[in-house]
Amino acid sequence: MATEIVNPRSGPGADSGSGPGGDAVTATDTGAFPLDPVFALHRGGKMEIAATVPVRDADDLSLAYTPGVAEVCTAIAETPELVHDYTWKSQVVAVVTDGTAVLGLGDIGPEASLPVMEGKAILFKQFGGVDAVPIALACTGVDEIVETVVRLAPSFGGVNLEDISAPRCFEIEKQLKERLDIPVFHDDQHGTAVVTLAALRNACTLTGRTLGELRAVISGAGAAGVAIARILVEAGIGDVAVTDRKGVVHDRREDLNPVKRELASYTNKAGLTGSLESALAGADVFIGVSGGTVAEAAVAAMAPGAFIFAMANPTPEIHPEVAHKYAAVVATGRSDFPNQINNVLAFPGIFAGALQVRASAITEGMKLAAAEALAAVVAGELSPTCVIPSPFDPRVAPAVTAAVAAAARAEGVARR
Repeated sequence: MATEIVNPRSGPGADSGSGPGGDAVTATDTGAFPLDPVFALHRGGKMEIAATVPVRDADDLSLAYTPGVAEVCTAIAETPELVHDYTWKSQVVAVVTDGTAVLGLGDIGPEASLPVMEGKAILFKQFGGVDAVPIALACTGVDEIVETVVRLAPSFGGVNLEDISAPRCFEIEKQLKERLDIPVFHDDQHGTAVVTLAALRNACTLTGRTLGELRAVISGAGAAGVAIARILVEAGIGDVAVTDRKGVVHDRREDLNPVKRELASYTNKAGLTGSLESALAGADVFIGVSGGTVAEAAVAAMAPGAFIFAMANPTPEIHPEVAHKYAAVVATGRSDFPNQINNVLAFPGIFAGALQVRASAITEGMKLAAAEALAAVVAGELSPTCVIPSPFDPRVAPAVTAAVAAAARAEGVARR
């Protein structure tokens, strides 16, 4: 079976405002907005399950189901590795959420998260050729989520954690990585980090600098901020300080949770304290993953030729009109400005590469390889408005897939 992208308006009962059996649907019938193109697109959902083999007659049925299927089941029971060859396991990902940190909407619950999880699943298919199944859980406890996913795992080749609030998301991912032998990847953390690093590498190349020369400030110590800081340190950034609502995260603060205490141990070599604004004085890079607004005076105090990646949606922490006054390269999380830092540039290819070699995990080396490959896609086309490819660039997924698969083999986590 394969998850396919479909337009729900073309499905049964979804044409021209018709319900099941062709009855007219009105706003009163549905409580929705049938003339709104967003609701029209989502009506009936954005996915379906389609068979990859025919069942046309008794012979087909005997092969696809009983009695033929029993032979395959018996073979897998005797040689478990065969599950990858004779089921969809090796090409399907579970997209798992508890609905506690959905986009910019916050804790809206599992049912309300489903349109986003469906969207994530069709992006997996569209951009990486990877089948994905949305799974919204009616539990929020760390142990409950971990135990549930562990029990679901035999059906899947990988787990993409999505829209789970911090700091629980860190512990959930950690425990699942320890207990499962398939790739586990929290995209809100690592997808954002991979794309940010790729764009930063190209910004450096464009301006004749290296990562080791840069001092960065990250606004936001949640899932994305922590992961970006970690990958920048792994990649050799000169220094990076992370700020939360109370200012710079440093090892002398007594109000830090375990995640932030660990963060303080490998960031902020300069020993900065105080506010985000004070940390920006002389900084080479601003990375925003928290929302809010940064005063123009603080932006003006950054080093000449700075890089500003203001990625909050829908309102960047520093509006591009302001950022361009002071920065050599400006990126946002929005599609209506150049240099969109979009996770879809990373996660489809990362999982495609991991599944291709049946990797047991997604390592730091695989993430770094993904960032390097992503940056290389537009290496010959760099300009202040092009330091990262478009999500629709057909070169992206193949490049990331190949790099991740090669890194998995080099790091010893590939099983084929």
